[in-house]
Amino acid sequence: MAITCDVAILGGGTGGYVAAIRAAQLGKNVVIIEQDKLGGTCLHRGCIPSKALLRSAELFAEMKDSERYGIESDGVRLSFGKVQQRKEGIVHKLYQGVQYLMRKNKITVVQGKGRVIGPSIFSPRSGAVAVELPDGEMETVVPTHLIIATGSRPRHLPGLEPDGVHILTSDHALQMEELPESIIIVGGGVIGVEWASMLNDFGVNVTVVEAATHLVPAEDEEIGRELKKQLAGRGVNILTGAKLLIETCEVQEGRVTIMLEHDGESRTLTADKLLMSVGRVGNTDQIGLENTDVRVENGVIAVNANMQTTEPHIYAIGDCIGGLQLAHAASHEGITAVNHLAGEAHMTYRKEWIPRCIYSRPEAASVGLTEKEARDRGHAVKVGKFPFSAIGKALVNGTQEGFVKVIADQETQDILGVHMIGPHVTELIGEAALAQVLDATPWEVGAAVHAHPSLSEIIGEAMLAVDGKSIGL
Repeated sequence: MAITCDVAILGGGTGGYVAAIRAAQLGKNVVIIEQDKLGGTCLHRGCIPSKALLRSAELFAEMKDSERYGIESDGVRLSFGKVQQRKEGIVHKLYQGVQYLMRKNKITVVQGKGRVIGPSIFSPRSGAVAVELPDGEMETVVPTHLIIATGSRPRHLPGLEPDGVHILTSDHALQMEELPESIIIVGGGVIGVEWASMLNDFGVNVTVVEAATHLVPAEDEEIGRELKKQLAGRGVNILTGAKLLIETCEVQEGRVTIMLEHDGESRTLTADKLLMSVGRVGNTDQIGLENTDVRVENGVIAVNANMQTTEPHIYAIGDCIGGLQLAHAASHEGITAVNHLAGEAHMTYRKEWIPRCIYSRPEAASVGLTEKEARDRGHAVKVGKFPFSAIGKALVNGTQEGFVKVIADQETQDILGVHMIGPHVTELIGEAALAQVLDATPWEVGAAVHAHPSLSEIIGEAMLAVDGKSIGL
């Protein structure tokens, strides 16, 4: 007999389980269908494990450099096996937490591979889900509303197909038992930069190959330039504006060799491993969308502001709809979808309200438009910028590199974007994100009292700098 419910969610990642909890809070009968483990990419192959490794790498680098704080520490050694054990422990604890939340909210979890089916004996319209269970049996889930939250997977390049040994994706890299002596990272976006920072701190010889003219090309150009400066200063070899000649990739005697064009010349690079970091692909194939009228455009599911697909009772959220492909974005998309299908009043989140974070050393974070995006949209902009080197707490912490940059509209005074690079900016970005939601102006944020000494002072100073009124410079 089929399982009937108010809301079925295909995919139990961050967006999926948050949507499930919200639906349960509203009194809905909820079923989650997940073929792997609840928590999805973020918990098991992305956000959490990578940040656990980044923290170990950061601490290792600080301990090796402790003498400048007046602390002499000889013989600091890295035990990468224990680093991995710590990471797995964190993931396991959070996984248990997600399972507890499902039980607490009385959410039914069906483990198996789900495919959306069209009209059938179970339902006169598409949107039911046929689930292949681990034992090979089939189950059918028939919901009033379906939310597709199938996530994404690492993108591959033809000719550089990962083998999990020499050519890796981030999924493979997270499971490394030993660190290589050298690695080439193809792609200088967020994931590539985080891995470059981490592996460099662990002592690996790192080369980053990026086709764009600066790192993290989706971010403000000044952030990309500062990232390159600081990473290069630590010994990371960074080649921007490089064209990869994929057909020349070879694996011989346990080493990977590629050729590329850089500064008008051909170059050959060789390393122990190669990490592919060229974006992610939405999981929209092999989930039965051909049985529906749901529209897929450029490999992602098309949705409206309420997360509805072209079949109004079917919603989609998270990486499978493209956009920012961030866990916290997926969570808010899931809440938006559930509130809409339940008829609850809700506020539609705009892309410009979603903070974007890079957990490298230095950290980088942003919200809203880049300066180029603002100008391309016709805004007459004014810019305020303030360095961490003028912030007392940054000097105390020993991390004075970086800045905060604020972009505002000259006519409306609205904040258009805030961009940060430096210590703990992934925490500081929250204030800027709140300012965006509240439609604040720079002078309003600058008028807020920021504790001294604190890193947060830089937010107020950068906001005041928009009108040339910063105090510290």
